[in-house]
Amino acid sequence: MMRLKGGPGRDRFNRRDFLAAMGSGLTIAASRAEEVAAVQPRRSSDIVVIGAGAFGMWTALYLQRLGAKVTVVDLYGAGNSRQTSGGETRGVRTSYGDRPHGRQWTEWARRAITRWKQWDEEGQDRLLPRLFFRTGDLILRGETNTYITDTLSNWDALSVPYEVLTPDEVSTRWPWIRYDGLGVALYEPDAGVVRARRAIESVARVFVENGGRIEVGQAALGDRQGRRLGNITLSSGDNLSADSFVFACGPWFPKVFPDLMAKRLRISMGHVFYFSVPPGDRRFVYPYMPSYGVPGCTGWPALPLDHRGFRVRTGGRPPDDPDISDRWVAPQYHERPREVLRRHFPDL
Repeated sequence: MMRLKGGPGRDRFNRRDFLAAMGSGLTIAASRAEEVAAVQPRRSSDIVVIGAGAFGMWTALYLQRLGAKVTVVDLYGAGNSRQTSGGETRGVRTSYGDRPHGRQWTEWARRAITRWKQWDEEGQDRLLPRLFFRTGDLILRGETNTYITDTLSNWDALSVPYEVLTPDEVSTRWPWIRYDGLGVALYEPDAGVVRARRAIESVARVFVENGGRIEVGQAALGDRQGRRLGNITLSSGDNLSADSFVFACGPWFPKVFPDLMAKRLRISMGHVFYFSVPPGDRRFVYPYMPSYGVPGCTGWPALPLDHRGFRVRTGGRPPDDPDISDRWVAPQYHERPREVLRRHFPDL
């Protein structure tokens, strides 16, 4: 990370440093107008981040490490069950051959894996919970297709370790995985699983312990001069002003900026199931079972620390309003994950 020169306080952080750190992130610079408003906003920070999910909390933490005084605002709080980042677990892999920007995504994911390991090492002194589990990722397909060839091309270009396995090799390593009808197998040994909700809670804890502030409440755009935002208004009635504002709203973006963001995001709601593992059966538990991807489904082993079970994620559906949507998976979608178990993991 870059280190800033200067004395303590806001003088250590300037707009150039912020833009360099943020790249092309969505920011709205605040006005330094000298006019006094009828109600003087409370200047809380150099920067206010709206949204306490993965993008928001990590952005806030890194800006804090650069020397900025940062406040985070979220309607439900960090690690809540409605945010995209608030799920139990998330897979971290580099196999993005089916994406238009797959090589860039592959590089980002590779760096993320390294950083997750570093975070766990750094967090030992704070007694933070372990977040990353290196499960490896097994990709099974019926035949070689564009996804496979482009993934291999990206891996070769970026020197990502991988193995191309034969059916016999798959059955030897993991005899409880059924490979019938699938002729292609790739294995990425460094891929893994992150405890997503725990991650947000851990980042929020470190952020607050280092002097950051998290406000729970709804934020609305406040005073503006042209295209420059002066402050935001909270549902409590407080106004927060800052030099800069960062909006990290995830699926709330179409509600916050409907004209700007409504047609720029593709948001899906996946169907996630956890199946119990027979007592004493270690085959489907980390570290004996890899993460996996079969046609139409991804998943990973049970993590002993959480005891949630064996994860199966099938296709999703378009989301409803993230504030009021029903997150239960309707009964008509329950058969597909059981079909995956019968075909590939019949002992479950």
